[in-house]
Amino acid sequence: MQDRHAPGDAMSWYFKVLGRYAVFSGRARRTEYCMFTLVTAVVYLALSFADDRVGSDWPSLSYTAVTLLPSLAVTVRRLHDTDRSGWWALIGVIPCAGLIAMLVLTAGEPTPGRNKYGPNPKETPFLTDAVPR
Repeated sequence: MQDRHAPGDAMSWYFKVLGRYAVFSGRARRTEYCMFTLVTAVVYLALSFADDRVGSDWPSLSYTAVTLLPSLAVTVRRLHDTDRSGWWALIGVIPCAGLIAMLVLTAGEPTPGRNKYGPNPKETPFLTDAVPR
């Protein structure tokens, strides 16, 4: 199946993560994690400006609630790609140091080949979970 988005398209990666919103098993490429985080941050910033115009925090809080589970799932899969347990995601709740630690853990090199969490996502096609038409 040919997808209309190229694998390098940030929105393709974003929607791929949203489509796997509750999948905590397997591995996520660094690109998948970074593109989802980038798009989420940009949308959140835009909604924060909308909050000021509307006079309410509901737009950004709603978006945060909607993207919380997908964000956690892609973070766990990214940690799996570096051969770490998903429980390492809890380090992110530590103020300042946790954010820096998560940046270091998720930016690391993936485990080459197969690890205990599954095959290397770089060695599998971009849309492995797409249904052929």
